[in-house]
Amino acid sequence: MAQSLNVFIMSILKVARLGHPVIRKPTSPLSEKELKDPRVQTLIDDMVGTMREYAGVGLAANQVHHSKQILVLESKKNPRYEDVEEIPLMVLVNPTITWFSDDVMEDWEGCLSVPYLKGKVPRPQSIEVKAFNRKMQKLDFKANGFLAVVIQHELDHLNGKVFLDSMKDLSTLTHLDEYGKYWAE
Repeated sequence: MAQSLNVFIMSILKVARLGHPVIRKPTSPLSEKELKDPRVQTLIDDMVGTMREYAGVGLAANQVHHSKQILVLESKKNPRYEDVEEIPLMVLVNPTITWFSDDVMEDWEGCLSVPYLKGKVPRPQSIEVKAFNRKMQKLDFKANGFLAVVIQHELDHLNGKVFLDSMKDLSTLTHLDEYGKYWAE
């Protein structure tokens, strides 16, 4: 008797780079009907696979050429971010930040859409987020530290911005090779 195999095929998506118009175009929210579409669920799976393939900690849908309000986040043992806290896999649909703390931290950020560059970006240390998960269940939570930074960075993408737009001082903008030689602690 032959057994059927459940084969899951995930695609690694092409990441849009700075200069492609999709990066600067604000995204559109998803309806519940759109989110239930198997093609959107496959897109989410492919976004997770793409983020992992390129050692990212977050990815916005417009970074993979889909102008919809979807973010995926995760931080596990990662060569690009060795000393950061772990973030369990999160899918945020139609996310908004409803509160920013007055406490600001400045830290290094890079981006899959702005390859080979890093710079110091000031961000509020704590935020409150409202979103939906991939099953359209409401999420309402507070994020602190690295998680707050990652969410802000990715939400900027959904609004057509990149980390360079938030830098106060471009003198810290550096190529990754030079970061490793001169800036890494």
